[in-house]
Amino acid sequence: MIQSRSHVLTSQLVLVPTLIIVVYFLWGFTLYTGYLSFTDSKFLPSHNWVGFKQYDLLWSNHRWKIAYGNMFIFGGLYLFFCVLVGGLLAVLLDQHIRLENFFRSSFLYPMSLSLVVTGLAWQWILNPTLGLQKLAHDLGFHEFSLNWLGSSRYAIYAVVLAAVWHGSGLIMVLFLAGLRAVDEDIWKSIHVEGIPAWQAYLFIILPQLRSILLAAILLLMFNVIRSFDIVVALTSGGPGFASDVPAKFIYDYFFARSNIARGAAAAVCTVMTVLLIILPYLYYELRKEK
Repeated sequence: MIQSRSHVLTSQLVLVPTLIIVVYFLWGFTLYTGYLSFTDSKFLPSHNWVGFKQYDLLWSNHRWKIAYGNMFIFGGLYLFFCVLVGGLLAVLLDQHIRLENFFRSSFLYPMSLSLVVTGLAWQWILNPTLGLQKLAHDLGFHEFSLNWLGSSRYAIYAVVLAAVWHGSGLIMVLFLAGLRAVDEDIWKSIHVEGIPAWQAYLFIILPQLRSILLAAILLLMFNVIRSFDIVVALTSGGPGFASDVPAKFIYDYFFARSNIARGAAAAVCTVMTVLLIILPYLYYELRKEK
Protein backbone atom coordinates (compact mmCIF):
# COMPACT_ATOMS: atom_id res chain seq x y z
CA MET A 1 0.00 0.00 0.00
CA ILE A 2 2.80 2.40 0.97
CA GLN A 3 4.69 1.49 -2.21
CA SER A 4 1.59 2.17 -4.31
CA ARG A 5 1.19 5.61 -2.75
CA SER A 6 4.84 6.41 -3.38
CA HIS A 7 4.39 5.52 -7.06
CA VAL A 8 1.37 7.84 -7.29
CA LEU A 9 3.28 10.65 -5.58
CA THR A 10 6.26 10.14 -7.90
CA SER A 11 4.07 10.27 -11.01
CA GLN A 12 2.45 13.48 -9.75
CA LEU A 13 5.83 15.09 -9.07
CA VAL A 14 6.99 14.18 -12.58
CA LEU A 15 4.01 16.12 -14.00
CA VAL A 16 4.75 19.27 -11.98
CA PRO A 17 7.34 20.76 -14.41
CA THR A 18 4.93 20.23 -17.31
CA LEU A 19 2.15 21.90 -15.34
CA ILE A 20 4.37 24.89 -14.56
CA ILE A 21 5.34 25.25 -18.23
CA VAL A 22 1.70 25.04 -19.39
CA VAL A 23 0.51 27.57 -16.80
CA TYR A 24 3.35 30.00 -17.54
CA PHE A 25 3.53 29.84 -21.31
CA LEU A 26 -0.16 29.25 -22.09
CA TRP A 27 -2.27 30.93 -19.45
CA GLY A 28 0.40 33.42 -18.42
CA PHE A 29 0.96 34.72 -21.95
CA THR A 30 -2.79 34.65 -22.60
CA LEU A 31 -3.47 36.90 -19.63
CA TYR A 32 -0.54 39.16 -20.58
CA THR A 33 -1.91 39.51 -24.11
CA GLY A 34 -5.25 40.54 -22.63
CA TYR A 35 -3.46 43.11 -20.47
CA LEU A 36 -1.55 44.54 -23.45
CA SER A 37 -4.84 45.12 -25.27
CA PHE A 38 -5.61 47.85 -22.70
CA THR A 39 -2.30 49.67 -23.24
CA ASP A 40 -0.77 51.79 -26.00
CA SER A 41 1.95 49.23 -26.87
CA LYS A 42 3.50 49.69 -30.29
CA PHE A 43 6.77 48.01 -31.35
CA LEU A 44 7.54 47.05 -27.73
CA PRO A 45 5.17 46.31 -24.82
CA SER A 46 4.11 49.35 -22.85
CA HIS A 47 2.34 49.54 -19.50
CA ASN A 48 0.62 52.84 -20.23
CA TRP A 49 -3.06 52.04 -19.53
CA VAL A 50 -5.53 53.48 -22.07
CA GLY A 51 -8.68 51.52 -21.22
CA PHE A 52 -10.87 50.39 -24.11
CA LYS A 53 -9.31 52.74 -26.67
CA GLN A 54 -7.75 49.89 -28.67
CA TYR A 55 -11.10 48.11 -28.87
CA ASP A 56 -12.82 51.28 -30.09
CA LEU A 57 -10.18 51.71 -32.78
CA LEU A 58 -10.37 48.02 -33.66
CA TRP A 59 -14.11 47.99 -34.27
CA SER A 60 -13.91 51.16 -36.33
CA ASN A 61 -11.36 49.45 -38.60
CA HIS A 62 -12.98 48.36 -41.88
CA ARG A 63 -10.39 45.62 -42.45
CA TRP A 64 -11.11 44.07 -39.04
CA LYS A 65 -14.84 43.96 -39.75
CA ILE A 66 -14.15 42.06 -42.98
CA ALA A 67 -11.77 39.65 -41.25
CA TYR A 68 -14.19 39.12 -38.36
CA GLY A 69 -17.08 38.39 -40.71
CA ASN A 70 -14.92 36.01 -42.74
CA MET A 71 -14.23 34.05 -39.56
CA PHE A 72 -17.93 33.13 -39.38
CA ILE A 73 -18.15 32.35 -43.11
CA PHE A 74 -15.00 30.27 -43.10
CA GLY A 75 -15.65 28.64 -39.71
CA GLY A 76 -19.28 27.76 -40.37
CA LEU A 77 -18.74 26.30 -43.82
CA TYR A 78 -15.50 24.57 -42.77
CA LEU A 79 -17.12 22.81 -39.81
CA PHE A 80 -20.26 21.86 -41.72
CA PHE A 81 -18.58 20.43 -44.82
CA CYS A 82 -15.73 18.73 -42.95
CA VAL A 83 -18.21 16.89 -40.73
CA LEU A 84 -20.53 16.15 -43.66
CA VAL A 85 -17.84 14.94 -46.08
CA GLY A 86 -15.86 13.12 -43.41
CA GLY A 87 -19.00 11.43 -42.09
CA LEU A 88 -20.15 10.33 -45.55
CA LEU A 89 -16.71 8.94 -46.38
CA ALA A 90 -16.70 7.03 -43.09
CA VAL A 91 -20.11 5.54 -43.84
CA LEU A 92 -18.99 4.46 -47.32
CA LEU A 93 -15.80 2.88 -46.02
CA ASP A 94 -17.77 1.16 -43.26
CA GLN A 95 -19.39 -1.01 -45.95
CA HIS A 96 -16.15 -3.06 -46.10
CA ILE A 97 -15.55 -2.19 -49.74
CA ARG A 98 -12.70 -3.57 -51.80
CA LEU A 99 -9.42 -1.65 -51.65
CA GLU A 100 -10.56 -0.05 -48.41
CA ASN A 101 -7.00 0.58 -47.22
CA PHE A 102 -6.17 2.34 -50.49
CA PHE A 103 -9.21 4.63 -50.33
CA ARG A 104 -8.71 5.34 -46.63
CA SER A 105 -5.08 6.31 -47.20
CA SER A 106 -6.02 8.44 -50.21
CA PHE A 107 -8.67 10.38 -48.30
CA LEU A 108 -6.35 10.84 -45.32
CA TYR A 109 -3.34 11.86 -47.44
CA PRO A 110 -4.11 15.64 -47.42
CA MET A 111 -3.66 15.63 -43.63
CA SER A 112 -0.02 14.67 -44.13
CA LEU A 113 0.55 17.96 -45.96
CA SER A 114 1.09 21.24 -44.20
CA LEU A 115 -1.51 23.96 -44.63
CA VAL A 116 1.06 25.99 -46.58
CA VAL A 117 1.52 23.17 -49.11
CA THR A 118 -2.26 22.73 -49.30
CA GLY A 119 -2.72 26.45 -49.99
CA LEU A 120 -0.08 26.47 -52.71
CA ALA A 121 -1.52 23.33 -54.34
CA TRP A 122 -5.00 24.83 -54.51
CA GLN A 123 -3.55 28.11 -55.73
CA TRP A 124 -2.29 26.21 -58.78
CA ILE A 125 -5.55 24.28 -59.17
CA LEU A 126 -7.68 27.43 -59.08
CA ASN A 127 -5.27 29.57 -61.10
CA PRO A 128 -7.11 30.57 -64.33
CA THR A 129 -3.97 30.20 -66.46
CA LEU A 130 -2.76 26.89 -64.98
CA GLY A 131 -5.55 24.97 -63.31
CA LEU A 132 -9.09 23.76 -63.87
CA GLN A 133 -10.17 26.73 -65.99
CA LYS A 134 -7.31 26.20 -68.47
CA LEU A 135 -8.05 22.45 -68.55
CA ALA A 136 -11.70 23.13 -69.37
CA HIS A 137 -10.72 25.60 -72.10
CA ASP A 138 -8.29 23.06 -73.59
CA LEU A 139 -11.15 20.53 -73.70
CA GLY A 140 -13.30 22.98 -75.68
CA PHE A 141 -15.40 24.50 -72.87
CA HIS A 142 -14.32 28.06 -73.61
CA GLU A 143 -17.15 29.68 -71.62
CA PHE A 144 -16.18 27.91 -68.39
CA SER A 145 -14.89 30.38 -65.77
CA LEU A 146 -13.40 29.61 -62.35
CA ASN A 147 -11.54 32.68 -61.17
CA TRP A 148 -12.34 32.52 -57.47
CA LEU A 149 -8.91 33.72 -56.42
CA GLY A 150 -9.34 36.97 -58.34
CA SER A 151 -12.88 37.60 -57.10
CA SER A 152 -13.47 39.56 -53.91
CA ARG A 153 -16.80 37.77 -53.60
CA TYR A 154 -15.60 34.17 -53.90
CA ALA A 155 -12.00 34.25 -52.58
CA ILE A 156 -13.02 33.22 -49.06
CA TYR A 157 -14.89 30.22 -50.50
CA ALA A 158 -11.69 29.11 -52.22
CA VAL A 159 -10.07 29.07 -48.77
CA VAL A 160 -12.99 26.99 -47.45
CA LEU A 161 -12.65 24.52 -50.33
CA ALA A 162 -8.94 23.99 -49.72
CA ALA A 163 -9.40 23.70 -45.94
CA VAL A 164 -12.20 21.12 -46.29
CA TRP A 165 -10.05 19.07 -48.64
CA HIS A 166 -7.29 19.16 -46.02
CA GLY A 167 -9.40 18.45 -42.92
CA SER A 168 -12.18 16.06 -43.93
CA GLY A 169 -9.85 13.03 -43.88
CA LEU A 170 -9.27 13.43 -40.15
CA ILE A 171 -13.01 13.54 -39.48
CA MET A 172 -13.43 10.45 -41.65
CA VAL A 173 -10.94 8.51 -39.51
CA LEU A 174 -12.61 9.61 -36.27
CA PHE A 175 -16.08 8.61 -37.44
CA LEU A 176 -14.86 5.38 -38.99
CA ALA A 177 -13.29 4.36 -35.67
CA GLY A 178 -16.59 5.11 -33.95
CA LEU A 179 -18.61 3.15 -36.51
CA ARG A 180 -16.34 0.13 -36.16
CA ALA A 181 -16.88 0.23 -32.38
CA VAL A 182 -20.69 0.00 -32.61
CA ASP A 183 -22.03 -3.15 -30.99
CA GLU A 184 -22.83 -5.92 -33.48
CA ASP A 185 -26.14 -6.59 -31.71
CA ILE A 186 -27.33 -3.13 -32.72
CA TRP A 187 -26.63 -3.88 -36.38
CA LYS A 188 -28.40 -7.25 -36.09
CA SER A 189 -31.46 -5.54 -34.60
CA ILE A 190 -31.42 -2.97 -37.43
CA HIS A 191 -31.33 -5.75 -40.05
CA VAL A 192 -34.10 -7.71 -38.30
CA GLU A 193 -36.35 -4.64 -38.11
CA GLY A 194 -35.67 -3.85 -41.76
CA ILE A 195 -34.71 -0.23 -41.06
CA PRO A 196 -33.31 1.54 -44.14
CA ALA A 197 -29.57 2.18 -43.94
CA TRP A 198 -29.82 5.98 -44.09
CA GLN A 199 -32.32 6.02 -41.21
CA ALA A 200 -30.19 3.63 -39.17
CA TYR A 201 -27.10 5.80 -39.55
CA LEU A 202 -28.93 9.08 -39.01
CA PHE A 203 -31.22 8.21 -36.09
CA ILE A 204 -29.56 5.25 -34.36
CA ILE A 205 -25.83 5.22 -35.01
CA LEU A 206 -25.05 8.95 -35.16
CA PRO A 207 -26.51 9.74 -31.70
CA GLN A 208 -24.10 7.16 -30.26
CA LEU A 209 -21.16 9.05 -31.78
CA ARG A 210 -21.81 12.33 -29.93
CA SER A 211 -18.48 12.22 -28.12
CA ILE A 212 -16.64 11.73 -31.42
CA LEU A 213 -18.59 14.58 -33.00
CA LEU A 214 -17.66 16.78 -30.04
CA ALA A 215 -13.96 15.92 -30.44
CA ALA A 216 -14.17 16.59 -34.18
CA ILE A 217 -15.75 20.00 -33.67
CA LEU A 218 -13.13 20.99 -31.09
CA LEU A 219 -10.29 19.98 -33.42
CA LEU A 220 -11.84 21.88 -36.31
CA MET A 221 -12.40 24.97 -34.18
CA PHE A 222 -8.68 25.07 -33.42
CA ASN A 223 -8.05 25.11 -37.17
CA VAL A 224 -10.53 27.97 -37.60
CA ILE A 225 -8.58 30.07 -35.09
CA ARG A 226 -5.18 29.25 -36.61
CA SER A 227 -6.23 29.64 -40.24
CA PHE A 228 -3.27 31.93 -40.95
CA ASP A 229 -1.16 29.44 -42.96
CA ILE A 230 -3.67 28.43 -45.60
CA VAL A 231 -4.93 32.00 -46.15
CA VAL A 232 -1.43 33.40 -46.65
CA ALA A 233 -0.42 30.57 -48.99
CA LEU A 234 -3.63 30.63 -51.04
CA THR A 235 -4.79 34.26 -51.27
CA SER A 236 -2.60 36.38 -48.94
CA GLY A 237 -5.90 37.76 -47.68
CA GLY A 238 -6.77 39.23 -51.08
CA PRO A 239 -7.91 40.46 -53.41
CA GLY A 240 -7.65 43.52 -51.20
CA PHE A 241 -8.79 42.21 -47.82
CA ALA A 242 -11.65 40.08 -49.20
CA SER A 243 -10.35 36.79 -47.76
CA ASP A 244 -8.68 38.25 -44.68
CA VAL A 245 -9.18 36.39 -41.38
CA PRO A 246 -8.49 37.39 -37.77
CA ALA A 247 -5.31 35.28 -37.57
CA LYS A 248 -3.72 37.23 -40.46
CA PHE A 249 -5.00 40.54 -39.11
CA ILE A 250 -3.42 39.79 -35.73
CA TYR A 251 -0.12 38.73 -37.31
CA ASP A 252 0.08 41.88 -39.44
CA TYR A 253 -0.56 44.20 -36.51
CA PHE A 254 1.84 42.38 -34.20
CA PHE A 255 4.76 42.09 -36.60
CA ALA A 256 4.26 44.06 -39.84
CA ARG A 257 2.65 47.20 -38.41
CA SER A 258 4.33 47.05 -34.98
CA ASN A 259 1.07 47.70 -33.13
CA ILE A 260 1.06 45.12 -30.37
CA ALA A 261 -1.92 46.60 -28.51
CA ARG A 262 -4.22 46.53 -31.56
CA GLY A 263 -3.16 42.99 -32.39
CA ALA A 264 -3.75 41.93 -28.78
CA ALA A 265 -7.24 43.44 -28.83
CA ALA A 266 -8.03 41.52 -32.02
CA ALA A 267 -6.69 38.31 -30.45
CA VAL A 268 -8.87 38.79 -27.36
CA CYS A 269 -11.97 39.41 -29.48
CA THR A 270 -11.26 36.32 -31.59
CA VAL A 271 -10.74 33.99 -28.64
CA MET A 272 -13.75 35.35 -26.75
CA THR A 273 -15.98 34.90 -29.81
CA VAL A 274 -14.91 31.28 -30.23
CA LEU A 275 -15.42 30.58 -26.53
CA LEU A 276 -18.89 32.13 -26.56
CA ILE A 277 -19.80 29.83 -29.45
CA ILE A 278 -18.23 26.59 -28.26
CA LEU A 279 -18.83 26.71 -24.49
CA PRO A 280 -22.66 26.45 -24.65
CA TYR A 281 -22.30 23.47 -27.00
CA LEU A 282 -19.74 21.85 -24.68
CA TYR A 283 -21.99 22.43 -21.68
CA TYR A 284 -24.99 20.91 -23.49
CA GLU A 285 -23.07 17.84 -24.66
CA LEU A 286 -21.39 17.19 -21.31
CA ARG A 287 -24.71 17.41 -19.49
CA LYS A 288 -26.28 14.91 -21.89
CA GLU A 289 -23.50 12.42 -21.12
CA LYS A 290 -24.19 12.50 -17.37
